[in-house]
Amino acid sequence: MKTVLLLFGGESSEHEVSIASATNVSQVIDLEKFSIRYGFIDKQGEWWLVDGVSAEKPDTAQRLLPILGLNSFAIEGTDQSVTPDVILPVLHGRNGEDGSVQALAQLLHIPIVGCDMTSSAAAMNKYITKELASANGINVAPYGVHYAGDPAFSYKGVSDNLGATLFVKPANAGSSVGVHKVTSQEELDGALDDAHTHDSIVLVEQAINARELEVAVLGNYPSIQASLVGEVKPDGAFYTYESKYDSTSTSEVVIPAEISAEISDEIRSQAVKLFHLLGGSGLARVDFFLDNDTQKIYLNEINTLPGFTDISMYPKLWEKSGITYAHLVDQLIELALEKK
Repeated sequence: MKTVLLLFGGESSEHEVSIASATNVSQVIDLEKFSIRYGFIDKQGEWWLVDGVSAEKPDTAQRLLPILGLNSFAIEGTDQSVTPDVILPVLHGRNGEDGSVQALAQLLHIPIVGCDMTSSAAAMNKYITKELASANGINVAPYGVHYAGDPAFSYKGVSDNLGATLFVKPANAGSSVGVHKVTSQEELDGALDDAHTHDSIVLVEQAINARELEVAVLGNYPSIQASLVGEVKPDGAFYTYESKYDSTSTSEVVIPAEISAEISDEIRSQAVKLFHLLGGSGLARVDFFLDNDTQKIYLNEINTLPGFTDISMYPKLWEKSGITYAHLVDQLIELALEKK
């Protein structure tokens, strides 16, 4: 029986989303194939061995200390250790899906579910992703880049190039954290200030009158498959954090999306292509815009550790494509072990 170290929590603004995802994942892991150890990462970045998924660190938690190169973690204050066969990171955002945990797994010599250090870091950075996509024939919305410490952007100057409605977003963040829709200098200033609290690199993008389409990717190269395409119909101006996770949200998800077979095939093909270009493995959700006026496809972003709650798009897409939630988790663990 293989041992899975289920990691959850984390330092990022998506700490609570991680806990919700891990709660669902822990309930479907096949206990006849895998034994589970639980690693809670608190908001200060400390790692703890706990008995199950919980929102707070219990009093019984014991600190986990990595033993590099020896496939294990020491349990502080004891002569015991945890030696996982595979790490399952149900983490989102900074210090979770940006390559840092993946790099630690590499130094520990423990296989990890999902992308490796390099592909995780590149995919997490929307600027790098857009540059790579553009260089390889995948359309992205026109955008500019603002670095912390740069002079403030002039709304008139930016809007002359990108249009009157703009989206401001941190280069390294997920779940729509720090994303703003702006139409004035005052809004632009506030949006840049807020986005820079999440990252030193901020993108300012042209708003596109578009439908939001998403596709799930699964596998290790060369056996990479794409799910059906789904459509997100947000309950507001765009798909915010609240739209995704608030119980009062009225956002809708339509799977499969009501699009032509040609557009669906192209989106699925582009998703697999980008995943391969980034050196991806295991899983990702790739998000696109479909321009309502021109029917042109634009890449929005790729997420290498997408939400895994019972309402999240990634497992929903695979369920509609014929893979149950439980089988999906099982397959992801097997794909990580396969890489070893």
